[in-house]
Amino acid sequence: MRRVCFVINSRANYARIKTTIRESIARQDLEVFLVVGASGLLERFGNVSAIIEKDGFHISDRIYTVVEGDNPLSMVKTTGLSLISISDIFNRIKPDVVVTIADRYETIATAIASSYMNIPLAHTQGGEVTGSIDDSVRHAITKLAHLHFPSTKKAAEILQNIGEDPSTIHWVGCPSIDLVAEVPYESPENVMKRYSGVGANLDFSKPYILVSQHSDTLEHNLSSVQITRTIEAVKELKMQTVWLWPNVDSGSGAISKKLRMFRDVENPDLSRFYINFNPEDYVNIMRGSSCIVGNSSSGIREASFLGKPSVNIGDRQRGREKLLNVIDVPYDASKILDAIRKQIAMKIYPSDLTYGSGNAGKQMAEILAKNELRLNKKPLNLHDNS
Repeated sequence: MRRVCFVINSRANYARIKTTIRESIARQDLEVFLVVGASGLLERFGNVSAIIEKDGFHISDRIYTVVEGDNPLSMVKTTGLSLISISDIFNRIKPDVVVTIADRYETIATAIASSYMNIPLAHTQGGEVTGSIDDSVRHAITKLAHLHFPSTKKAAEILQNIGEDPSTIHWVGCPSIDLVAEVPYESPENVMKRYSGVGANLDFSKPYILVSQHSDTLEHNLSSVQITRTIEAVKELKMQTVWLWPNVDSGSGAISKKLRMFRDVENPDLSRFYINFNPEDYVNIMRGSSCIVGNSSSGIREASFLGKPSVNIGDRQRGREKLLNVIDVPYDASKILDAIRKQIAMKIYPSDLTYGSGNAGKQMAEILAKNELRLNKKPLNLHDNS
C-alpha cells in the first residue's frame, strides 16, 4: 500500500484538492495522511481544519507556523518554521509520495523538505502564470517536483517547455472543477442561513455581487489604496454585496482594516462580510451571484465553468488563462464600476472546460496509486557521452 501525504495550508488549498483526497481515501491501495498548517488552522481565516473534519476526513497532523507581522519578513519566517515542522512530520510518517498544492509561500517549504528527504513530490497547478511572486514559487516547486498535475493544457505545455519529463506531466484538470460539477443547486437564501456574517441583512432572493480581494504581494504596500478603490466602486454601484475576508498574504492586514472601517464607520446598508464558506456552499454562492469581483483565482477558474461574469482587478492574476467571462481592470474606481455594470448586463456566458471537466480527483488518485515514482530528474535533451 502506497502512503500519500497531502499538505493543506489554506481554504483555497482544500477546495482545490478535496475530491482527490476523497478518491484517494476510497482506494484500497493508498493510505492517506492529511497535514494542515498555516492559515488553514486560524479562526480569522476560516479555520479550514474544522471544515475538513466536518467532511469526515481525519487530520493526521497540525503545524502552527504563521508569524504575525503582515509583511514580507513574516512570510519568510513562516516559510522557515513550516520547513522545520513539516520535515519532522515526514520523518515520522515516512510517506511514499507528498502532494503539495499550487503556489502559496508555505508550499515551497513542503517541496524543499520532501525533495531533500528523498520523498517523491506531486505538485498541482504547476505551469500557470499570474505575474506575482507566486510565479517564482510555483516554478521553483515545479523543478523540485517529480509528478505534475497541471490544470490546463497550456500549463502542461509550459511544464514541458521548461524541461520537465513529459511522462511525469498529467493534464487532468483542476479538482476544484469537480466540486463545481457535482454540487447540486441550492438557493443562496438557504445557503446563507448556515452563516452569520456581519453587516447589513441582505435579501438573497434578490441580485447580489460577490467580492473577494486579496493583497498583491508585489504591491503589498499599496493594499490599503487598492481595496479603497474597490470599496468606492461598490458604494457607487448601490447593489447588495457579499464581501469575503482576504487571505493571510503580506498586506492582508491593511485590507482587513479598510473593510472593518467601511463596515463599522460607514455602516453600509447593502454589504455583509464573511470570513469563509465551505467549498460546496461557496459554489452555490458564486452560482447565485450576478458578478464575481476582485482578484481571486476563483473568479477565473471556477467562474469559467459556472459561466459567471467576473471582474478581475489589478495584476494579481495578470497572466492567468482567462476566458470571455472575465474583464480585466486596473485599481480605478470608475473603471471597476463600469466593468461590473457591463458584466451584470451580460448576465451569463457558456461554461468552458479549460480548467477541467469534473473528473480530475479520480484520475489523480489513480496516478498517485499506480504510476512509477522516480526521484531521479535527469534533464531532457542531455545525453551521456561517456
